[in-house]
Amino acid sequence: MPQGLIPEEAVKHLLVVDCQVSGISGDMILGALIDLYEDEEGIRDAIEALESIKGCIKGCGRLKIPVKETTRGGFRARRVKVEFEDYVECRSGAEIKEAVTRCAEHLGLSIEARKLALRTVETLLEAESKVHGEPVEKVHLHEAGSTDTIVDVAGAAYLLDDLNLLRDTVVYSTPVSVGGGTLRFSHGITSTPAPATLEIVRSRGFPIVGGPVDKELATPTGVAILVNLVDEVSPFYPPMKPQRVGYGAGMMEIPGVPNVLRVILGEPVDGGFIPDEVYVLETNLDDVTGESLGYVMDRLLRCDGVRDVSLIPMFTKKGRPGNIVKVIADRGGVEEAVRLLMEETGTLGVRFYRCKRLTLERELIKVEVEVGGLRETALVKVSRDRDGRVIQIKPEYEDARRIALKTGRPLRSIIRSLTEEALRRLKRRQPQGRKTLTSSAT
Repeated sequence: MPQGLIPEEAVKHLLVVDCQVSGISGDMILGALIDLYEDEEGIRDAIEALESIKGCIKGCGRLKIPVKETTRGGFRARRVKVEFEDYVECRSGAEIKEAVTRCAEHLGLSIEARKLALRTVETLLEAESKVHGEPVEKVHLHEAGSTDTIVDVAGAAYLLDDLNLLRDTVVYSTPVSVGGGTLRFSHGITSTPAPATLEIVRSRGFPIVGGPVDKELATPTGVAILVNLVDEVSPFYPPMKPQRVGYGAGMMEIPGVPNVLRVILGEPVDGGFIPDEVYVLETNLDDVTGESLGYVMDRLLRCDGVRDVSLIPMFTKKGRPGNIVKVIADRGGVEEAVRLLMEETGTLGVRFYRCKRLTLERELIKVEVEVGGLRETALVKVSRDRDGRVIQIKPEYEDARRIALKTGRPLRSIIRSLTEEALRRLKRRQPQGRKTLTSSAT
């Protein structure tokens, strides 16, 4: 799968590839992506571009790519059929890679699209090489070496590029259905999934499900595109606002199963919060004094990259009381925090894991209040969501405490006065006609 996710704050689109019922093939991917286009003119232009790559494929005498609306199991879908004539019986790995490279150059693919196309071909060739025990460049492909495989790979990269789905987009997939039974190919009869398909999902750790019919539902080309496109796999859809849905029809009409690949394009649902990523570190301690724990917490809070430290009381084996030290840190603060915990507490191990969280923007503002005839200033923390709405107003404790001790007024009264003054100040700063303060601010 791709090399990690893009930063969450940069994500504009989510794409879900739903292949858990009818599997996936190259032509189904093309059909589903074409179905995402919003106008017929865009579809015609895309097909003309793909048909123009004929000259980039040695041994290809004719290439037409008709697109038709059809139904599968009562569902409307786009059916893409790559019609071609090959003057060669099979192509070597080197020839296929060269053809895809030429197609990418001819189509003017972006860097991201070229990488996707070449990664897909390499995945396909590595799987065939592993299955047949031949070097990647010399392995000869029969079914996977025909013109339609090259068109499927280059075409998927082109359509994703043309739809602007290779940037600012996170791609999810369901586990892929591989079907069942047996299938006939150039080497005879074998069990489903095909050996190359099985090798691709094995090498990437991609989850599969069998059935729901005794037919091949996932092809090597379709799966090779899938594993190189997808960022995360889940049986459930992510939180999203669906905008467009594309259906790509498979070749067969399967009784009781709509033979379609569904892709859903949408935008993230974040509730106005700001995505963030931190690391959580934990270690169990049952032989450290309270003074040492307080010292360690103070040292940790002074480490660069450490955001928070807490102690959680617990009981360990044999009923011994102890504590869990829990640290929240940036990636850059993990090593220093781990080293400090080990050196100061004697712990033999520290657990840590990456954690996603949603946060609010925070701003410190200075406010002035009159208490008992004295004018005092204090810092107040204002928290806002991504849309600028104020969610919380909280005076800094040390400032409120200082004013309470100086004036002899109750601390809660000082906090209330500072909060009300901060709210008044924010309302004065707010442009007219824009409502950003919420009831939870006070």
